[in-house]
Amino acid sequence: MIREEFKSQNGIIGKSKEINDLVDIIMQVAQSDISVLIYGESGVGKEIFAKAIHAHSNRSNKQMVSVNCGAIPEGIIESELFGHKKGSFTGAVESRKGYFEIADNSTLFLDEIGELPLTTQVKLLRVLENKEFMKLGAETVVRVDVRIIAATNKDLQKEVDARRFREDLFFRLKAVSLNIPPLRKRKNDIEDLAKHFAKNYCENNKVVCPDFTNGAIEILKNYSWPGNIRELKNTIETAIALNRGKALSEEMFSDLVSDYVDFDEQRQLPVFLRKSPEDADRELMYRALFEIKKDIMELKDLITHRFNVEDFNRSGNGNDVLSIRDLEKDAIVKALDKTKGSKRKAARLLNISERTLYRKLKEYDITE
Repeated sequence: MIREEFKSQNGIIGKSKEINDLVDIIMQVAQSDISVLIYGESGVGKEIFAKAIHAHSNRSNKQMVSVNCGAIPEGIIESELFGHKKGSFTGAVESRKGYFEIADNSTLFLDEIGELPLTTQVKLLRVLENKEFMKLGAETVVRVDVRIIAATNKDLQKEVDARRFREDLFFRLKAVSLNIPPLRKRKNDIEDLAKHFAKNYCENNKVVCPDFTNGAIEILKNYSWPGNIRELKNTIETAIALNRGKALSEEMFSDLVSDYVDFDEQRQLPVFLRKSPEDADRELMYRALFEIKKDIMELKDLITHRFNVEDFNRSGNGNDVLSIRDLEKDAIVKALDKTKGSKRKAARLLNISERTLYRKLKEYDITE
């Protein structure tokens, strides 16, 4: 099966070398039963790659079972993974299968495996080595045939060094390691991902899919995306919902992807690096409020530090005073001229955000 067909079948979007290399490895190991350990920051799409491995394995006739180890309380995680017998603990009113038994002859995806308690890691290692375990409260072993794919956003070697993760389990899991790079390190994939998310959103909501301006694509490519693909997806969907059918422009994304990490620390503005769909509206409101304050301070700095008394009184006798609007417009025009039309460089030269620059270009009707 050729690489592009494999990516298309499994929802893997991207043409970067990093993604192509990962796909090549997946295609080689998918049909074996070897354990796979997937590294990557939160939001890079680790489960997509796990599903692709399972879909092209010899176990694909059964559904892959996914477990988020970090979301299960420590007190019940062994019961969730290995099951229990009726009466084995308070509240165990009936016997229950665990995820290992449910995933027999299939694939078990253990997400955030770095969150597993050490006591549970011991039992997990035994299952991997002997393919057997005991349910809580049981006296006999249960044998299973399960392929393990694990994922983590932690450096497990550091966890091993800190004695928070068992070294023997670590070596057993990492037979094949896949490192999913963050979105900021594969900018060539951003345009394809953005258009893919836009297409899916519009099809699901039965609305016309808008185009992206070149300026919008440039902003998306230059943003750091701390929330990775999950943040990009949410940003595209929010932009379409707020834009009501118009082309997605740089001004729209300047509002949505302002990188607060770059702000002057003395301004003491909050840093919003992660967002989820349920927090989107609240975050947009906060951003609008903080942007108002930021713009006022930027304009004050612009006038105070970039112009002296002679700028306000060009004639030298006080009879030819320029307005703040004229000074701002003149500064913006000169900055764009000096940077040969690059808005990003011009904004940096003026010490203002791109969002403020775009608004001022529209306000003063400055054309490129």
